[in-house]
Order: sequence, then C-alpha cells, then structure tokens
Amino acid sequence: MNTFPVTTSTLDSKFLGNFIKDKYALNSDFECSLFKTGINHTYFITDKKTSYAIRVYCYNWRSKIEIEEEIKILNYLKSNNTSISYPIPDEEKNYIQKINAPEGIRYAVLFSFAKGDKIRFLTENTCFIIGTLMANFHKLTLNKTTKRAIYNKDSLLKTPYKKLTQFFTEELPEMKAIKKIINSLDKTNFENTKKGIVHLDIWYDNMAIKNETKVTLFDFDFCGNGNQILDIGYFCNQLFNIEIKRDIYELKKNHFLKGYISILPLSDNELDLLPRAGLAVFIFYLGVQSHRFDWSNIFLTKNYLTMYVARLNSWVNYNKIDI
Repeated sequence: MNTFPVTTSTLDSKFLGNFIKDKYALNSDFECSLFKTGINHTYFITDKKTSYAIRVYCYNWRSKIEIEEEIKILNYLKSNNTSISYPIPDEEKNYIQKINAPEGIRYAVLFSFAKGDKIRFLTENTCFIIGTLMANFHKLTLNKTTKRAIYNKDSLLKTPYKKLTQFFTEELPEMKAIKKIINSLDKTNFENTKKGIVHLDIWYDNMAIKNETKVTLFDFDFCGNGNQILDIGYFCNQLFNIEIKRDIYELKKNHFLKGYISILPLSDNELDLLPRAGLAVFIFYLGVQSHRFDWSNIFLTKNYLTMYVARLNSWVNYNKIDI
C-alpha cells in the first residue's frame, strides 16, 4: 500500500525533544511536549528547573532568510535589554534547525522561556508597562528596515480582501461592509507617521506577565516594516474587544498610551490615526486566516464573518471613523 503525502504534519514531541537535546547538548532529564498547533507549532522542553520554547515553522510559511532576519531583530533587542523571548544558538552556534518533515523541510528555533502568565484582563499598571515596552522596541527600531514583509495598504487591505473572496462571495452584506472599510482606509494618509520595524501582533496572548510589572514579549513571527502606529492601534483595538465596559477600556487605554508617550512621543496626527491603524491590522488578519486555511478553516464560516464584521463596526462607531 502506498503512503499518502501530507501537506501539514505534527512532529512527534519525543523525537523532536531528542533532536533538540542532541543539538543543544541538553541533559537527558529534559522532556519535550507539544504546547499548541497554530500558524506555527510550539513545543516546550523542560527539566523542571529550566524551560525553553521550540517554534517549528510550518512548511513554506517563512523562508530561511525571513527567519534569519527575525533572529537578527531579536538579538538586537536583547542586546539593548528589551524584555523579550530571544533565540538560543546550538552547540555549533546555529540558530535555525532543519527538520526533514513528511511534507518537506521545516525550520525550528529554540527560544528562551517567557516566565509568567497570559493575562486577558490587564491592570492599569500593566497597561502602562506594556506601553513602555512597545515604545522602547519602536525607539530602537525607528527608521530601521528588515528583509521581511512590508506592511502597506496593499498588504494590509487589498491582498487580504482578495484572499477572502476565495471563501465568500462579494455580494454578501459582510463583504460589502469590509470593502467599504477598505476603501475608506485606502484614502487615509498614514505617511506622516513614524516608520520602522513593527511586531504587528502585540496583545495579551503574545506576552507573559509576572507580578503585574514584569512583561516579556514574544512571537515576532509577523514582524516587518511599517508605520509604528499599527502596533499601537492594534493593541488598543484588542483591548477594546476585551473590555466591554467602555470606561474601563478608556482608563486602561490611557495608561497604555501614557506609558508609550513616556518613552516615545506621539504627534496629534498619529493619535488621530490610531483607530484607523488598528482597523487596518484587523483586516490584515482576515487575510492571514484565508491564506492559512489549513490552520484557520474553523473560522472561515459565514457565522464567523458576521461576528468579525460586527467587531469592526463596533470599533468604527465607537471611534467615530468616517467610513
């Protein structure tokens, strides 16, 4: 009987653990376990005293050059004492491991373990700390570029919509609403805002928090070149979706912005454009879900699209964005 080829595999944690222990000369007490599958797959390896995270990139998701660029950014941030999860070289000083998976060559990187918890409902103090952490990252990477994605109106708006049309007809009311938002954002002038390297996915799910004040940022898989207000607006938008009580949202948002501005000032124009920047990133992630159907097919339903558009409209209405 012939063995069928696969498009996506989940590596056996025991074999991956032995592979990593050999490459990094870890002691035999280390045990590896699958933490989650997603756009990439994450494993934890620990001997109960020391822990690491292993990211196994999905097949053809990131090129080796893109991963090398991500590692350069992370090492630069680490060298400047930024609180991040950073890559760790093996015994031969290599950061990237090649894995011959059933679907083809996949890459893996070992990262330091971000200690703390994922906390959905952040305190005001933690929001302030997150603001300072984001601003420090932006200050260090201001006007710098990387050989990775360029986040502009094409990649944030037009390409995602095109990918979405593979799953939904443009005649749907939800698709018409998205198109209307895109047309409005396409006319927005983001040019007179600070540019540099952006994370593009800073929210509570990508940070570990300890004792409210120690925040460690991780998962730079979407880092690239763009307007830095994209990160700020996206965080505010995520916070908005979590904090249903709007007075609480405003309080926490203001603490976040105070923290940010204490490190890096924002112009009145940048502050005015934050709601539109946050909206653009949310459109972008609809495109990611469409592109990575193997990961996100449970989301790509009419029901999900209706919910997502309702969130977009809620943000639009709250911020009085003229669509």
